Amino acid sequence: MGDVLITPIDLAEQLLGTPPVVLDVRWQLGDFDGRAHYREGHIPGAVYVDLDTELAAPPSGAEGGRHPLPSIEDLQAAARRWGVNDGVPVVVYDDSGNLAAARAWWLLRWAGIADVKLLDGGLAAWRAEGLRTTGGDGGKPKPGTVTLTPGNLPVATIDEVAAGGAILLDARAAERYRGDIEPVDPRAGHIPGALSAPAIENIDDTGRFLPADDLRGRFARLGVEPGPGRDVVVYCGSGVNAAHQIAALAVAGIDATLFPGSFSQWSSDPARPITTGDQP
Repeated sequence: MGDVLITPIDLAEQLLGTPPVVLDVRWQLGDFDGRAHYREGHIPGAVYVDLDTELAAPPSGAEGGRHPLPSIEDLQAAARRWGVNDGVPVVVYDDSGNLAAARAWWLLRWAGIADVKLLDGGLAAWRAEGLRTTGGDGGKPKPGTVTLTPGNLPVATIDEVAAGGAILLDARAAERYRGDIEPVDPRAGHIPGALSAPAIENIDDTGRFLPADDLRGRFARLGVEPGPGRDVVVYCGSGVNAAHQIAALAVAGIDATLFPGSFSQWSSDPARPITTGDQP
């Protein structure tokens, strides 16, 4: 877990020395008040990150979904605004079990920053340890000089997903997988052949990731195990919760590929088939 997660106590100790860059990625589907939540209370020194505008390009429907990957130039400019420098660790968190912060974790690793960790349990775990938070807009960090390069983690295109061959995991809630509801995307259901694996089941009631052995058991029941075998591709609605699934798989010792366009891209193309119900 050490390669993916950091505990609140370990982060607090690091902040007393040579601190990492700490990013607050408060975002949830349907909640547009992330910055307001940040102002109400955040980890001292943390920089607010806007997922919609800094961790994604503008929505593009069938071309790339609701949260396409940003250009490397835009991501680098944002990372420099956050104060990120080459060789400096980064810690990301949110207040929803890292279901949003994992997007920053995955994206920065994709862009070549090797030392990026998720604060296990997020802001709730920080507060549960009795650690201090601060309010307001926070100070403006000194601009960083990091240089980013794309492609350090694998991605799958919509045509590669359609071609099959990989184990395809759907990280959305089970009711969206079944097609019972669809609050935001054009059509309800799931990509044919996909297995339902809600990202929320990667964490416990406190928002912390399940132990590695428990995660390995969860994924083994889906036919996904460490070691050589079939490729694993993960999607969700728009490539946000899917990054959380990839983090959980990494904790379990399993590599996986992100389909960034996810169901928002797939369902925007009327030529792409969709399945409903609880079977792949």
